[in-house]
Amino acid sequence: MSSLRTVSLLLVTVFGILHCFSGAIAYSAQEPHLPQSLSGVPQSIVSLITRFWDIFGPGGKFHPTAFIESKGHLVLEGLLVLVILYLFLQKSFNPSFQKQLQTELTEQASTHLTFTNPPTTYIVANGKKVLNMVSANFLGLAGDKAIERTLPDPNPKLHPWIQEACAATINKYGVGSCGPRGFYGTIDVHLHLEEHLAKFMQTQETIIYAYDLATVPSILPAFANAKDIIICDEAACFAIQNGAVLSRAQVKYFRHNDVADLERILAEQAAKDKRSKLRLNRRFIVVEGISQNLGDIAPLDQIFKLKEKFKYRLVLDESLSFGVLGATGRGAAEHFGLMPGQVEIVAASMGNSLASIGGFCAGDRDIVDHQRLSGLGYCFSASLPPYLATGAICALQRMQEQPELVLRVAQNARRMRELLHHIAGLSVHGGPNDDVSPLIHVQLEQPLETIWQGKALLQQVVNDAYQKEGVLFTVHRLSDLDKAYSKTPASICVAVTAQHSQADMQKAADALQKACSRCFSAK
Repeated sequence: MSSLRTVSLLLVTVFGILHCFSGAIAYSAQEPHLPQSLSGVPQSIVSLITRFWDIFGPGGKFHPTAFIESKGHLVLEGLLVLVILYLFLQKSFNPSFQKQLQTELTEQASTHLTFTNPPTTYIVANGKKVLNMVSANFLGLAGDKAIERTLPDPNPKLHPWIQEACAATINKYGVGSCGPRGFYGTIDVHLHLEEHLAKFMQTQETIIYAYDLATVPSILPAFANAKDIIICDEAACFAIQNGAVLSRAQVKYFRHNDVADLERILAEQAAKDKRSKLRLNRRFIVVEGISQNLGDIAPLDQIFKLKEKFKYRLVLDESLSFGVLGATGRGAAEHFGLMPGQVEIVAASMGNSLASIGGFCAGDRDIVDHQRLSGLGYCFSASLPPYLATGAICALQRMQEQPELVLRVAQNARRMRELLHHIAGLSVHGGPNDDVSPLIHVQLEQPLETIWQGKALLQQVVNDAYQKEGVLFTVHRLSDLDKAYSKTPASICVAVTAQHSQADMQKAADALQKACSRCFSAK
C-alpha cells in the first residue's frame, strides 16, 4: 500500500508540474510581446508542449469540462472502485501470524540467559551454576576480590578490592561525567588512566573513549578522507569495517592473514599510483592482533615489513590481544618483537583484559592530539564514567604486578587447543602460531551446505552442553551489516582465561565431546 501511495503521489506531482509548465509555454507562444521567454527553448519542444496543452488545457479533449461532458469520469471512477476493492481484500492484519510471531518471541526470550554474578570461572545462569567458557575476562579481573589498590587520588586511600575502589570513586564523583571530554566531562581519573596507559604502552600519549565499539570508527575518519586509501583484512571486525566506511576513503580488502595477497594489492596500488602521477595521499593498513571473527593471530612481523616497504601507516586493533600477547601483555606488537612507536596507531578495548568499559588509542603526541579535536567519539560522546576509569587503572596495576597472569593465559590457551583437537567432528581454526590465542573458534570438520545450517547444528551442540553438562559455550554471531556475515564459517567460540584450571578445561572439552556425539548422531 505504501508503494502504491508513493507512485500515485509521484505521478500527480509530475503531471501537475508538466501541466503548469506547458501552460506557461503555450501562453508565451501565443503572446507576441513575450518572444524572449522562448528564446532558449528548441522549437520541437515548444511544439510538443503546446500540443500537450491543447489536449489537457481549457477546451482540450481531456480537460475536466470536456472530460465530464464525454462521460470519461465514469471510467476513472470505475478504476478507483476497483482499487478500493483490491485494497479492501488485502489482509493487513493476520491474527494467526501475530500469534505465531508472539510465540516465536516468547521462545526466543526464554533462551536468553540472565546472570546473577560477575563473569568469573563459574557463573549462575538462570539459576543454574555452570562453567563459563564464553567471557573474554582473560585475566580474571572482572569480579576480582583479592587485590589491594590505591585509589588514584591526590590524597590516596587504600581500597582492598577493585569494586571498593570504584565505589569510592562513585562516592566522590557520582556515576557519570554528564558531558563530553571537551565540555566539562574531563575528570582527573580520566587523565590518570591516560597517563598509566601511555606509560604501560611506552608511547608519548594515549586517549580514552567511552565506548570500545566507537574507538576505531572514531580513529579512522579522523585521519583518512575520500582521497586516501585503507587496506583491511577481509575478516576484520565490524568496528574496523565501520570506521573504514565512515572515513569515505577508498577501501581494499586482502584475504585473511594472507601476506602474499596483501603484497599483491600493495604492488598493484603502487603501480597505479605511478601511472596516474597523482599527488601523495595518506595510506593505512588496518589489522587486528587477534581476529575477533576467527581467533587467530595476524602475522604482524611480515605485515610490518610490507608496511615499511610500501610506505604505509599501520593501524593495529589490539582489543583481544591486549593483556594476552607479549611478555608483559602489551599485545601483538610486543609478541612479534616490534618496538613501541613502530606501529603508528594502536587501539584496544578496555572491556576484555582490563574488565572495564571503553577503549583507548596509543601513539605519538600528534596522533593523540589530533583525535582530541577530530575523534567523533571523543568530541561528541559523554566521557567514560569516572568509576570505570578507576577500575581500569586498578586492573592495569594488577596486570603489571602479576605478569604471570599473562603467562597463565597462554599456557591455558595451548592446553585448551590440544583438548579440542581430539573432538570428533570438529576442527580448531588456526595453526601452530596461533596456539597462545585465548579466543578459540571451533568449526565443523565437514561444513554443511550453508553457513546457516552449520550455525543451527552448532547451536544444538551449545544448548546440549549447557543443559546436560553444565558448561556454557556460544555460537559466533555477526550482525547482518557485517561484510563477513556470509563468509565467516560457522563456529563455536571458546574463551580461555587465566582462572581456568586444568580440571575446568578438561570438563569443558569432555562436555563438548559428549554434546557433539549426541547432536551429530541425531542429525
